[in-house]
Amino acid sequence: MTDYAELFRALAVPRLVGTANHQKVREILKRELAARGFAVEEHAFAGRPSRAFFGAPSVVNGINLIAERPSGPPTVWLVAHYDSKGQPISMALRLIGFSLLAVGVLALVVALIPALILLAVAFVIVSQNRVTDNSPGALDNATALIAIFMTLDQIPRSPSVGVIFPDAEEYGLVGARALAADHAARFNDAAVINLDSLDDGGRVTAFLHRAGVVGIGVAQALGARRWRWLPVIVDGIALAPVTRECVTIMKGNWRTMRVVHRPEDDAARVRLDGAATVAAGLARVLRAE
Repeated sequence: MTDYAELFRALAVPRLVGTANHQKVREILKRELAARGFAVEEHAFAGRPSRAFFGAPSVVNGINLIAERPSGPPTVWLVAHYDSKGQPISMALRLIGFSLLAVGVLALVVALIPALILLAVAFVIVSQNRVTDNSPGALDNATALIAIFMTLDQIPRSPSVGVIFPDAEEYGLVGARALAADHAARFNDAAVINLDSLDDGGRVTAFLHRAGVVGIGVAQALGARRWRWLPVIVDGIALAPVTRECVTIMKGNWRTMRVVHRPEDDAARVRLDGAATVAAGLARVLRAE
């Protein structure tokens, strides 16, 4: 029987793309998938990171993990990115900074001085949007990795469910975009359930990129709030255009956003209650598929 807490601690280490920890975590994931009967394919890619990050490399090289069981293509993909990043500011402060930037630009035509003050504050915040390797990424996104293994352990072994662990999500969905470009046929007739940051507290949110029976069923099973748009960047955005349906599941609140991408996002503050709740709901839906 899997000791999820021990596995979680092994995964929740700083693992910026290209680092030794990043490679170590990838090998752990391959081991866990193989133990559950999956054949694991490595999809190597190179891509440009988002221009929103200061000091990022011009090209990011990563490896997506694609896991299938024999006897037919999956009709449902469970997805969770496995890289992490640190930043000098939290996700919460970054959202505030970009919001102030947008408001400041709009305010230029109404009140020049207040608009310039808003823009100055926004630029100070946004200028801290740099990538480091100082966050263990427990919430973002080791909780989702654990939730996928918890889900798999609650359903029969079936070729209808596959797993994808995208890489370089933290550089701007680079791995997911490469998957959509290179492996679109694997998603065309399938549902994607993307998991990203599952805190113990807060309500479940279902980000319905492309609504469908499976995604709506998952949202209902989890009692989730349903949204068609949110100010967050998740792999479901890149994968949705090539899928039959696509949903991202998140769980948390404002306190969650205050620790994401910070050194405080470590395994010690997470009990895995949120991951277990989401896994149980996913398993109920997938057993009915």
